[in-house]
Formats: sequence, structure tokens, C-alpha cells
Amino acid sequence: MRYGLAKRLVLSALAAALLVPAAFIAMQFLHDPGSTTPSAPVIDAGRQIRQGQYLAQAGNCMACHTSRGGPAYAGGRAIATPFGALYSPNITPDGASGIGKWTADDFWRALHNGKSRDGRFLYPAFPYTEYTKMPRADADALFAYFKSLPAVYRPNREHALRFPYDQRVLLAGWRALYFTPGEFVADPRRSAQWNRGAYLVQGPGHCSACHAGRNALGASQEGAGLGGGLIPILGWYAPSLTADTEAGLGAWSEAQIVELLKTGVSAQASVFGPMAEVVAQSLQHLSDSDAAAMANYLKSLPPTAGERAGGQASREPLEQAVLERGAKLYGEHCTSCHKDDGRGAAPAYPPLAGNRAITMASAINPIRIVLNGGFAPGTTGNPRPYGMPPYGPSLSDADVAAVVTYIRNHWGNQAAPVSAQEIGRNRAVPVE
Repeated sequence: MRYGLAKRLVLSALAAALLVPAAFIAMQFLHDPGSTTPSAPVIDAGRQIRQGQYLAQAGNCMACHTSRGGPAYAGGRAIATPFGALYSPNITPDGASGIGKWTADDFWRALHNGKSRDGRFLYPAFPYTEYTKMPRADADALFAYFKSLPAVYRPNREHALRFPYDQRVLLAGWRALYFTPGEFVADPRRSAQWNRGAYLVQGPGHCSACHAGRNALGASQEGAGLGGGLIPILGWYAPSLTADTEAGLGAWSEAQIVELLKTGVSAQASVFGPMAEVVAQSLQHLSDSDAAAMANYLKSLPPTAGERAGGQASREPLEQAVLERGAKLYGEHCTSCHKDDGRGAAPAYPPLAGNRAITMASAINPIRIVLNGGFAPGTTGNPRPYGMPPYGPSLSDADVAAVVTYIRNHWGNQAAPVSAQEIGRNRAVPVE
């Protein structure tokens, strides 16, 4: 009797252990909030396509969905992640390899709920966690634009993710923890301009995809906002937009923010690395009113403390030798543009003295720039940008460490030193 009861209890527990996860996964597959939201009637198809093109630029869709030198939006670009490589899909209207057989409902489902046409979960490298804020009308406009493009036959490439990350079914748990579908809801206490800016930043612009810290599973950390974080995919650090110790905008005017968004350079800062591509391909194409709306929203964000690199580096004999070596290298390679006093000649040559991008806790960005060069984007407002050549081929790890350490600890700058080992770990050029 006792044996039979124990056996039944064990079997019941095993059944529950199997049925509960199965029900949980089934719920994720079947739960499609907003799936019944209808398309709005289209009065002017040409205007809808133009609106879709504008949104595609605002969201910088081409950055991921176009491989280097490949046809526009035909996919195939490798996206390196801590979990393996993902390859962007073809979103041209080709019927065999693109979205030619998709409907507007299918496309809405992908943006709003993160599910493909066949119901499979999409990996969140596709920022549906932000695109879900887009209303149906904007999703339909995007779809109309992509359907108007030339069809390109380019079969999609299978992802190369490590086990168990290659098991899409496990995304059911990730979604339950980190994803809640829902359109942007305007704040009635704020102005129309502020709400437009909030929508662009939080939705199609998906700024938090880079400027929010990530946890071990690649999800935005709760409450991170735009507080900055390392971008493993790109090998750069996206600084906090709310901390004045990083790239906080507290002392900026809205006009200065607009200038940086539209041209990539200003008297206060210049953009390099991945942000230069964002400005060149996306932000410079915003209307003046939308750029002003984004600036209005960003300027309104409450300040946060951020993290500093640390106190003034000690002047022990070995470190003093490093600083002297850095000073010599700076004199040989940097003074012609950035000047002896580190003040540069903005906007062509950014100042290094008092530059928060130099003294942040993470030194990865100045390391990348010294190794691989720094290039502001070419934009309508800055058609002939100045660039900094890469010094990785001509300087050793110890040389780069010395000059970066010197820059981080001169003209009043105070930050932790950089080691040659850190340079070596980051010497590889970031993947596309």
C-alpha cells in the first residue's frame, strides 16, 4: 500500500513537472496581445510608403538588415552576441527568401509580439522589445515601404548560436521574464512635443537597445533607463545619457542636442564608433521637429549618479614611467590636432581635457579610437568630417596603454590607468 502510494506521488510529481512547463510554453505561443488590432484604411498609398521609409530610417533598419556591400535590406549581416552569431533576415519582398508572402498582420505580429510569420519566437537581437510601442498604423507603413522595395533573392542563413541558446522554445521563459507587448501611451501631463520625443526614443529609435545596461541573458536591466552599458555585440560602451559623469545632457541646451543628433559633431562632443553610423544612416534624416522632440524628451530625463573611473591615479615610480611614456607618445602623435593643452579645436578636433568620454569608468571607447581610429559621420550638416587615423598597427599594447592612461590623467582628468593586457584583449577590430 505504502509503495503504491509513493509510486503514485512520484508519477504525479513527474507529470506536473512536465505539464506545467508545457502549459507555460503553450501560453507563450498562443498569447498574442493586440493581434486583433485592425489596419487603418489607407487613403494615400504613396504617402504611407513615404511614412514607412521615414520610419525605416528613424529605426535604422538598414544597419542590421544589410550586409557590407550587399543589397539593401536583403539581410545576411552577422550580429555577434555573447551567445553566438545571429544573421539578419531578408526583408525585401522576395517570395522565396524575403517577406513576399507575409501579410500586414504577419508583420504587425513580428513588431508587436516578437513572433515570425510561422509563429516562432524571434530572438531579441531584433528589438521588438522596443518596436512593440509602435502603433498599427506605423507598422503598416513600414510594411508598405518594405513591400515597395526591389525583391532580392537571398536565402536567409541559419543562426550559429551555442547550445542551449539555439533552442528557440526556451525564449518562452525569456519573454515571460522580460517582455510585455504594449503600444506607447502618451503622458497627458506632458506636451505633444515631449510625447513625440518619448515615442521616438522608446519605440522606433530603440535607444535603450544600446544605452541601457544588460543582464547575463541579454535583457535590459530593470530600471536601467538610458543609464549606459557595454554593448557586447559591438565592443563599445554606450554612455549614460542621464549621468553627467558620462554623457549626461544636463548642461546641454536642446539646440545643442539637436545639433549633435543631426550632424554628429558639436562644440560639446563628437560621435564615433557605432553612434557615428546611427547618425549617418538614421538621425540626420529626422525632421527638425522630430529631432527637437527627441532633444526635449532626453533633456527632461532625471539625472542619475553614474559611475566614475576612480580617483587620481597614484604616482608610483612604475606608473610615473608609464605617464612619461604616454606624454612622449602624445607629443609625437596627438598634439597637432588635440594641442598641448588638450583643448583641441572643436568641432573638428574634440577636446580631451575635461572630456567625460575619456574619464568614464570604462576605458573601452578611447582604447577603440586609438587602436582603430575615430571617424565622425559624414552628414549634410558636416559633409567633410575630420577623422583620426588608427594607431593600432604602429603602436604596441604597452604604447597604447601608456598614451590612454596619460590622456585619462592629464589636464585635470582623473581616471584609472589602463593596462597593456586590457589593450591586448580589445585589439581586434569590432565585427560589423
